[in-house]
Amino acid sequence: MKIAIIGSGYVGLVAGACFADTGTQVVRVDVNEAKLECLRRGDVPFFEPNLTDMVKRNWPRRLEFSSDLGSSIQGCAAVFIAVGTPPNEDGSADLSHVLHAAEDIARMTTRDLVVVLKSTVPVGTNERVCAVVKQHTKYRISVVSNPEFLKEGDAINDFLKPDRIVIGTDDDAAFEVLHRLYSPFVRRQNRFHRMSPKSAEIVKYASNALLATKVSFINEMAGLCDAAGADVEHVRLGMGADSRIGYSFLFPGLGFGGSCFPKDLRALVRTGQELGVKCGLAEAAIVANERPVSMMFKKMQDGLGSLKGKVVAVWGLSFKPNTDDVRESAALKLIHLLANAGARIQATDPEAIETAKLLLEQMGIAGKVDLIRDEYEACKGADALVIATEWPEYRNPDFPRISEAMRGRNIYDGRNVLLRAAAAEAGLACFAIGRPA
Repeated sequence: MKIAIIGSGYVGLVAGACFADTGTQVVRVDVNEAKLECLRRGDVPFFEPNLTDMVKRNWPRRLEFSSDLGSSIQGCAAVFIAVGTPPNEDGSADLSHVLHAAEDIARMTTRDLVVVLKSTVPVGTNERVCAVVKQHTKYRISVVSNPEFLKEGDAINDFLKPDRIVIGTDDDAAFEVLHRLYSPFVRRQNRFHRMSPKSAEIVKYASNALLATKVSFINEMAGLCDAAGADVEHVRLGMGADSRIGYSFLFPGLGFGGSCFPKDLRALVRTGQELGVKCGLAEAAIVANERPVSMMFKKMQDGLGSLKGKVVAVWGLSFKPNTDDVRESAALKLIHLLANAGARIQATDPEAIETAKLLLEQMGIAGKVDLIRDEYEACKGADALVIATEWPEYRNPDFPRISEAMRGRNIYDGRNVLLRAAAAEAGLACFAIGRPA
């Protein structure tokens, strides 16, 4: 089977590499020839574990890169649209790239075709795409909604071993094409969920909204624990022991970020407004997600006094481990507050230094932040250390080495991952979120 995927971003590249790795012939289509040339050399433009090896393994036998859409879609059983849907100023999703790609496919196809919407789109987009393609072709194009559920940092595993494959279509033949394409990933158990396109479109937003709400809720409980003198770690364990609740996404910290949760929550709220439905819980999750960074900043003010002239080491820049994505990163939000308060920042991250550098320049604080490769080097002369991203190598550090390097004694654990007793043995005071000092 041959397919084409339009868009060489995160979702499209992961999907293309994984499909190719199971024998499907995949053509990745993008208008940026320079980007395609980098991919042909095996240079993946972002960090995702195991993705570079998979791309190199499949190019050029099963994975091609082309800027010629017309020739790329010839002979394809399906064409995937995996372009970006960035937020507009009102929070709604910008569908211009999706609709433009659909129009181009319709103009250039020479046969009946299945078009698959892989981009994250609001309910009703499938109908809009159907209307566009009907205007520009005489051939029958079935538009299928097939949302992705990939976690940055574990996307390859998510694609190869999916929890579910949602296929929104009323067309039996189109469903069969998708069923054949995804069958190699679900040999042990049938994980297909067929539904209407509108239901499929809502599933993605609803899933992310619920997961984000769990994060916001446990962070609110951490704030309550801080005020009451309780321990949120005990609360979390007691809650999660209930099988109806579970432990997933029930970890207090500086809040969620990245390219999905914040954007998708805002888009869901905006879609509800357009349809006359108030998505109050999603709105509350957005508001609650802004509080943990402010709470940590206040802890630091209380513990250090004036931050002017203080040196603060920050471990972690990406919004989560195993990615170089710094979009909506809580670490950068905290750095912004610290820098504006007059602190000097010495920050590090295993993968996100280059991506953070660009964003810090856009934020206008690059001159107040030193980006350092080694985490212990970043601690030299620091008055405080912040754990802002829970990278595995930060969870059990050499506390005596930290103590020797730092000028101050305070560690602010923004992800509740450190062994506080071990820090205390090294003469360090560890302040976490929702836990007694």
